[in-house]
Amino acid sequence: MENKGLLFGYARVSSTDQDLTTQLSKLNEHGVDRIYSEKISAKNTNRPELERMIDQLRTGDKVVITKIDRIARNMRDFQNLVHDFNERGVTLKILDQNIDTSSDRDKLFMNMLSMFAEFERTMILERQRDGIELAKSKGVYKGRKPVSNDKKAQVLELAASGTKKSDIVRETGLGKTTVFKIIKENSQKSDSI
Repeated sequence: MENKGLLFGYARVSSTDQDLTTQLSKLNEHGVDRIYSEKISAKNTNRPELERMIDQLRTGDKVVITKIDRIARNMRDFQNLVHDFNERGVTLKILDQNIDTSSDRDKLFMNMLSMFAEFERTMILERQRDGIELAKSKGVYKGRKPVSNDKKAQVLELAASGTKKSDIVRETGLGKTTVFKIIKENSQKSDSI
């Protein structure tokens, strides 16, 4: 007996302060059986909910997303996912573009869309770099101010005393990434001695 398949919805936003409501609403309206969602950048290769969904897929299932960029960051990533889905006998439906990979015409159209999406992303990054260079040449953009040696010492002192990194962030007022970087750089210096 042939598997009619389930509809698996996947929704993603790039950061925790963004909202999934619109995507989830569209997926529910489409009647998906299961929804996997996460708030994580597509650049992050570890997307646990996407991986969990992929592990559940069986022949005859269909993955439903709202837009290409919700499931993949670039054309290579997208094509790899579609190839993996095809190998499993799973199709993909993209709601906003009304594309369904069960149709040969839509497969071709989808490949063209993914190329345009990657091109657009490249152009945005190029314009951003050009804007930064222009601002630097005018003396307007100077980049992020370096962390003072006193702040670095405070971070390392707190870390050495066993203070949790989240508490160090709160106490110093520095960003999480900055705190982790200071601690990592210090441990690398210690290891090289």
